[in-house]
Order: sequence, then structure tokens, then C-alpha cells
Amino acid sequence: MEDPNLKHLGQETKYAFTYDPDVLDVFPNRHLDIDYFVKFNCPEFTSLCPMTNQPDFGTIYISYVPDEKLIESKSLKLYLFSYRNHGDFHENCIVTIMKDLKAIMEPKYIEVWGKFLPRGGLSIDPYANYGKEGTRWAEVANQRLFQHDMNPETITNR
Repeated sequence: MEDPNLKHLGQETKYAFTYDPDVLDVFPNRHLDIDYFVKFNCPEFTSLCPMTNQPDFGTIYISYVPDEKLIESKSLKLYLFSYRNHGDFHENCIVTIMKDLKAIMEPKYIEVWGKFLPRGGLSIDPYANYGKEGTRWAEVANQRLFQHDMNPETITNR
């Protein structure tokens, strides 16, 4: 089923080398009768340190409960790739990703968690989330934020 609103799917891939939220596409949720999670893992996320211009590498986890729209995965890949030459701090990248996805999808719930490889002996794992006001997902967002790292993982790969 083709959707005329999807700009990238089935087209030649053109990569943006600077931050570009305009590449994001959405498509309609055909299952409005139930709540469900969609999760994306991006283990090859790259951005640049805004101070040194050196590359930063990390894994980005994006989970959301859609409302009327879902994010198209190829456009998400292109969007995340657009950070490749973007200079920003890890925390700002994660919050911006969450805000951009929230703006285009208007999900019931979304969370974005970055797990960056260390530089200078320190790794940074910023987390941001949102639950739609007036729904039970607003309280879920508060609880997940309060408890998101209550059981820290054992770090074996960094």
C-alpha cells in the first residue's frame, strides 16, 4: 500500500550530512483500538563534539506508543544519520530527537535513551521521555523518568 506522504520509501537514498528533521515521515496507525510499543535501536549513532569536533559514538534507543501516526523507519534512519556532522552535546541530541519525534508523530508516549561510548574515561547515557497530557501515559512518563535507571546495567562493552 503506497502512501503519497512518504517522501523517502522506495526512492533513491539521499543522505543529509547536517541535522535535518525535515526528512522525517509518518504514516497512519491502523490499530487505534490498542496501545502497543514500537522500539528502534540505532547502534551506530554518530555526532560531533561541539567543542573538539571529534566524533562521538553511541546507541540510541527509541520507544513509543503511537497515537494516530507512526514514524517511517527509513526516514528515521536518514534523520539519525543527519547528526553525523552535527556538533552538539549528548544530552541535547537525545532531547532534540525526542522533541522532533514528538512533534511529528504526536505519540501517546515516547522515550529516547542514548548510551554513548566513553571519551576521556566517561560515558554519558542521557534519557528523555514524554507522556501525552490528559492520558494515563503522562503518569507512565513520570514513573519511568523517576525509575528509569533504578537497576543500572553491567557495562561490558565500554
